[in-house]
This record gives sequence, C-alpha cells and structure tokens, in this order.
Amino acid sequence: MKRQLTSGYDHATERSRVILYEYPLNERIRTYLRLQHLFVRLGLLIQRKEALDHHYALSTLFEVMEVASRSELKSEVLKDLDKHKQQLNSYRGNPAISEAALDLIVDQLNERFDALNGVAGKMGSALSESDFLSSVRSRSAIPGGTCEFDLPAYHAWQHHDASSRQADLSEWSMHYAPLAQSVQLLLKMLRDSGSTQKVMASAGQLQQNLPQGRNFQLLRLRIDSSLNLVPEISCNRLLVVIRLMSHQADGKLLTSREDTPFEMTLCA
Repeated sequence: MKRQLTSGYDHATERSRVILYEYPLNERIRTYLRLQHLFVRLGLLIQRKEALDHHYALSTLFEVMEVASRSELKSEVLKDLDKHKQQLNSYRGNPAISEAALDLIVDQLNERFDALNGVAGKMGSALSESDFLSSVRSRSAIPGGTCEFDLPAYHAWQHHDASSRQADLSEWSMHYAPLAQSVQLLLKMLRDSGSTQKVMASAGQLQQNLPQGRNFQLLRLRIDSSLNLVPEISCNRLLVVIRLMSHQADGKLLTSREDTPFEMTLCA
C-alpha cells in the first residue's frame, strides 16, 4: 500500500525534502488511516528475515486485531464501497468521463465489496480462536512477557526457519487481506479527490474557513523538512487551524513566529 507524492520533479527528491502529514476529520477516516499504517508496517516486517522483526510483525498483527475488532467496522467499509460505486455509476453517459476508466474503478469496488462481504462473521475471528496466538497476545501486554520461560512454544517458533515464520505470518495476515485492500482503495479515492493549494502560515499560524456544503474528510499537509517545523492541526467542519511548531534540540516544541509557506489539500 504505497502513497505517492505527485509533483513536476523527481519523486525521490520530493520525498527526501518534503514531509506529508495527514489529519482525519472524522472517526471513520481516523480508523482507516490507523489500519493502513498498521498494514504497511506489517507487510514490511514480514518481508524481513530476522526473528526480532517477526516478533514485531506479530505485535503489529495484534494491533490490527484490536483496531479491527469493532463490530460495525465491516459494515462501514462495505457501505463506503457501495456509496462510491453508486456515485460513479451516476456519471455514466457523461461525455467528459471515460467509460473505460469508470468501468475499471467500478470493477475494483465490486471486487473489494464481494471479497469483504464474503468474510463470514467477525473480522479475524479464526485468529482469536488460536491457542498459540492467544497466549502470545495475552503475554505481549506484559512488559517482557514473551520471554522464553513464559512462552517456550513461542520461543521455539522464533527459532524456526525464516521462510517458515514468514509463511505463518502471511497466512495469519491474509485473514485481514479483504479489509486491507478495501481500506487501501477507499483512502486512495479519498486522496485523489482533493485539490492542492499553496498557503502561507502568517507568524506560524493559518486559520481558514472551510467551504460550506462540502463534507471534507481528510486534510493533507506537505511542508519542507529543512524548515524543522511540526504542524499542530485542529479542525472541524467549519474551520481549519494550523499552528507550526519549531522542533528544538532538547526535544521541546516552540511556536514558530515565521511566515511559512506549505501545501494543503482538503479531500471530501
């Protein structure tokens, strides 16, 4: 699940000097962003070979299980997928819209909907029934609780071949694949809906009224990393307030008083 920063110059150069911040404007998008963050981390850790990386992959999987445990999450994602499909189908016949492009995205939405809808019961319920995973998960909440004298079976698992551990982790994570793919598509469509504007934080602060009649769900902010500034973002359906904080050598954040340009995208 990769994010792309679009620009007129080399992407690697942009990534090295621009930091992207995303701020959710409702609880549903907050959950989606948390899940995507965890799925990206899980995928990266599974690819590695060390037992320590696989320990943290398993810890990440437990975080996914916790976030995805909300009973209404599956129905919310299905509702969002169906809403996008209905909206896109309403564009059919519009000469300004490519039917081929429309068919492609609608097919993706249908595929994600069918896969997620086909998951029986609660997300990841089969993993909750695993004695091995349950024992590791319960001990993981205790500092140092996964030592070999507490969990000898887990200690033995960590000594399996890397390929064997990767196969186990991939099998366990596949229980959440329909959810991961659905969230990825929904967030991509949300990000693509925004239009970017260049703004100025006067004396380190920006306050901007939001256009009426738009249900914005995500704010994206790009700022030059060389400025050594961290944004504090606060917003509701009517107003966005961004305060830029200067990162000090001792770790403290102090309010910046400099006029600072950055890019902001509001996605609905």
